[in-house]
Amino acid sequence: MANRLAASASPYLRQHADNPVDWWEWTPEALAEAAERDVPILLSVGYAACHWCHVMAHGSFEDAEVASAMNQSFVCIKVDREERPDIDAIYMTATQALTGHGGWPMTCFLTPDGRPFYCGTYYPKDTFLQLLSAITATWTERRDEVEDASERIAAELRSMAAGLPGGGPPVDAMLCDGAVSAVLRDEDTEHGGFGGAPKFPPSALLETLLRHYERTATRPALDAVARAGAAMARGGIYDQLAGGFARYSVDNAWVVPHFEKMLYDNALLLRSYAHWSRRTGNPLASRITSETARFLLAELSDGAMFVSSLDADADGQEGLTYVWTPEQLTEVLGADDGAWAAAVFGVTVSGTFESGGSARLDGGEAKLGPPHEPGSSVLQLPVDPDDPQRFDRVRQRLLTARRSRPQPGRDDKVVTAWNGMAITALTEAAVALRNPSLVVAARDCAGALLDLHLVDGRLRRASLGGRVGESAAILEDYGALATGLLSVYQLDADPRWLDAAVGLLDTALAHFADPDSPGRWFDSADDAEALMLRPSDPSDGATPSGAALITEALLTAAHLVGADRGERYRRAAGDALAAHTALLARAARAVGHWLGVAEACVRGPIQIAVACESPDSALLTEARRLAPGGAIVVGGAAGSSEPLIGRDRVNGADAAYVCRGPVCDLPVGSAAELAAALAVPANPASV
Repeated sequence: MANRLAASASPYLRQHADNPVDWWEWTPEALAEAAERDVPILLSVGYAACHWCHVMAHGSFEDAEVASAMNQSFVCIKVDREERPDIDAIYMTATQALTGHGGWPMTCFLTPDGRPFYCGTYYPKDTFLQLLSAITATWTERRDEVEDASERIAAELRSMAAGLPGGGPPVDAMLCDGAVSAVLRDEDTEHGGFGGAPKFPPSALLETLLRHYERTATRPALDAVARAGAAMARGGIYDQLAGGFARYSVDNAWVVPHFEKMLYDNALLLRSYAHWSRRTGNPLASRITSETARFLLAELSDGAMFVSSLDADADGQEGLTYVWTPEQLTEVLGADDGAWAAAVFGVTVSGTFESGGSARLDGGEAKLGPPHEPGSSVLQLPVDPDDPQRFDRVRQRLLTARRSRPQPGRDDKVVTAWNGMAITALTEAAVALRNPSLVVAARDCAGALLDLHLVDGRLRRASLGGRVGESAAILEDYGALATGLLSVYQLDADPRWLDAAVGLLDTALAHFADPDSPGRWFDSADDAEALMLRPSDPSDGATPSGAALITEALLTAAHLVGADRGERYRRAAGDALAAHTALLARAARAVGHWLGVAEACVRGPIQIAVACESPDSALLTEARRLAPGGAIVVGGAAGSSEPLIGRDRVNGADAAYVCRGPVCDLPVGSAAELAAALAVPANPASV
């Protein structure tokens, strides 16, 4: 067979280049091959950092017997879900509908024209061989049943994607209050966060709850942020040595992580922790903000841009790099410091893991299983140590020793949307920490992305090693990058960022907005590859929905551009929010980013224009610190940006103008007056 994956722009596909399976990438030629051979398609979808993708690869795709059965009866297509989220979205919806759960690796059997008729996730070798035999027999002996089933499934998927529920309430404070109340009713007040095991970081909800607190000054929302933020930061899901968050916790107390580290998780959490730090001054929030920003720059950077992930596995074993026994601590630190570190980090003789096991998610169910030796522990930090200097020395020595162990693989693919999220987070962290170097990092990333990923006016989804891929960007790429560009623009006033963001938004309105249903957005462009259906999912998944991201960008840009374009953007953002209020009213936890955008919208959104002579203006610095989430803040000379047209310094002193939508207050000249004008809640005691 021809090796079709070796030159792929996806590290995940390259991982399978040496399999005996005759893999194809998703191309028209692959579908045509299935039609010509009159065989079904075996679609396998995963990503480079996925532990169970590796397990299925080693157990099945590297096995000659399995590969023979696959090659004989199927056209086998391998897809990186991060590179082709449009394909992943369609068939994950089918998998969830047919099985009641989803996950990766995702294994789907399709007709040659792409209609699914059987879907699942991970299969061990023997079960997979039985399944291949059964699918082959059904295809050859009961073809009519396959055609009927695939058509029914396709029809149901098209129906599910047809539209949004109607009849939602208006976008107002009452809607937001009710949605936040519903979210808080689902809080795990004992362990922090929402829901049970497996427990995922609620990054969008944390940002939203902070915005709600800023609007209402009521404590329950802030208390929920503090409980979740502290529990995650002190738990095993957070890397207590190098910083950075794992994908999720297998248990409900944030103790046992699924060890892969994703750029999008850390970017979204960095934004939330920075906002928490800026609003409250909580020292834990500030420390985690600093460490997470450092983790991005040290572990996930690729020049100016950021790569996708660190693997869950090292040397074929999940979490091998990260776990410790008391004996290992003593070996590195000596008896005295080793015993002290074990007490500080919660490393015990019995260990963190049940039966010496590591975290896994099998068939949608969280379990603890092998391979860690009994007594292994993931590091936690239940309380801050009483000797910070000793803690820093011990932590650095452990990190140095850890780096001598086998290290997790890195997916060096650069994804547009996730880098856009990182840009926004770095700007938020720069303000919270008063660290201008983070603005430089955000600006460098923005410039590199535009230079490489914007091709002939259209975004591409991903690049690898400085070579941009062919996959077209989806809506989340346009929304996340536009928001990131607007965030940088508000900090450095370079018109390049505003011009680029406007170009992205105009392209999105032209190619992703549904012309027949105002406020509805498709996730793929109108001129993108035609798939079985055109995906359109307004709910948050691992990342915010593309529709919510583009609405956030439109709402922000509307107040940074001229009147005509601004009105167009305001109308588009308003239509999008109005089209999704039923989801906010009925399923707020599933649309946390929408709720954050709505919280900003009901306040105007707030705009703060500071007329000043210097970019280091004390009043401008305070405006950025005091601004609620979702606010627009610009500074400079009169007329230097749209919000500063007709607004100047007053009596030779810097002046801040606060507007809510089209209604503006009189200018103020001090931080205290500005805080009063914004009605910013007084800094609460740290929780």
